Amino acid sequence: MRIVYLMRSLSDPEQIYVGVTSDIDRRLAEHNTGRSPHTAKHAPWELLVAVHFADTHKANASERYLKTGSGRAFARKHF
Repeated sequence: MRIVYLMRSLSDPEQIYVGVTSDIDRRLAEHNTGRSPHTAKHAPWELLVAVHFADTHKANASERYLKTGSGRAFARKHF
């Protein structure tokens, strides 16, 4: 099972991060303890949305879409 997630920085609420993982609790802890170089400077983070996918290809496609301009607009409007 793969999980596509969106997080918001608590220190800079304009910062949103989209990722995919198989263990959301571990991954969120990594982001909040600075072990992820892409998100360390905006920690701490809060989880906004986590969508579980049985199909890895669909999860990866969803993550790629949410990282596009139209995907970010969709996320701002709906999440």
